[in-house]
Amino acid sequence: MCYSAQIQADYRKYVKMFGAQMDIREFARLFWERAEGSKAKIPKAMEDAFREPQSDDERQIKEVIDRFNVEQTSKIEQELFRQRTRLADAERTLQTKITKAATESKRIATDKIEASLRRLEDLNRTEFRPRDARIFPGTFAPVLVIENGEYVIKPMRYQCRIAGKPANYDVKYPGTYNARRDNLEGFWKPCFGHTHGLMLVDVFYENVSKAKMEGTLLETHQRDENVVLEFRPNNGQLMYVACLWSKWSAPGEPDLLSFAAITDEPPPEVQAAGHDRCIVPIKPDNVEAWLNPDASNLAALYAILDDRDRPYYEHRLAA
Repeated sequence: MCYSAQIQADYRKYVKMFGAQMDIREFARLFWERAEGSKAKIPKAMEDAFREPQSDDERQIKEVIDRFNVEQTSKIEQELFRQRTRLADAERTLQTKITKAATESKRIATDKIEASLRRLEDLNRTEFRPRDARIFPGTFAPVLVIENGEYVIKPMRYQCRIAGKPANYDVKYPGTYNARRDNLEGFWKPCFGHTHGLMLVDVFYENVSKAKMEGTLLETHQRDENVVLEFRPNNGQLMYVACLWSKWSAPGEPDLLSFAAITDEPPPEVQAAGHDRCIVPIKPDNVEAWLNPDASNLAALYAILDDRDRPYYEHRLAA
């Protein structure tokens, strides 16, 4: 399962590479709904693409982003005040008597102060850091599709809720950010051959068993620890990751665009590192055919997945 990835979060990369058009309406709707209280998680790099708007539509999106960030700054500053007060109270108590409650309160307040300061720094920071473009399940990302014969970039949630399914599928099937190749004609039948997308990925991350990674017996470990590994193509090239997507609608609910990355059996070096699945990067020459699927010729789509790009994935422990 590709539980996390560092992506190309700036829609302008897709514009430059594919001559794609941004679906301005969907981007505006996403940022507006978040400013109005939705729980949408958006990478900082996706916001930063609008830092220097080039059109009236982009300026309106920037205004909504700025409004949201001002509100977030106020909330964080209020939280900082509460936690600093809590820390001071705990320290006064500890000066006279060491208690478990005061010690724990000091620890929690210190951790929350540090977290709040990091969030404030991120809100105000302008230089790029790799974590700005990292997505996890539930995070939105730009996805390339073909619409009316044109390449279009749409913001979609990285966890697919298939049209017609109840909203509780997000909880019932939490792994739907990945679409297993061996289930494309099963669970994913409404999407496979119908709604295909593409995500540009630099690096992907996997949770693996420490025992498997080290090639040691589980019995030699006190518990089955997990570690996070970073996998990076040794050719330094972007991965054109094959995806499925869906537009979900329901009465009284906002529409949701969401997607899943297709996964398959891993190459030997990923398997040796302790993981049993891997995303499928298709070749650039196959992008147009992948994004224009023919549901009556699934064999051609499987052939694209078989004829995949095949870099060697170097891995290391994630920072």
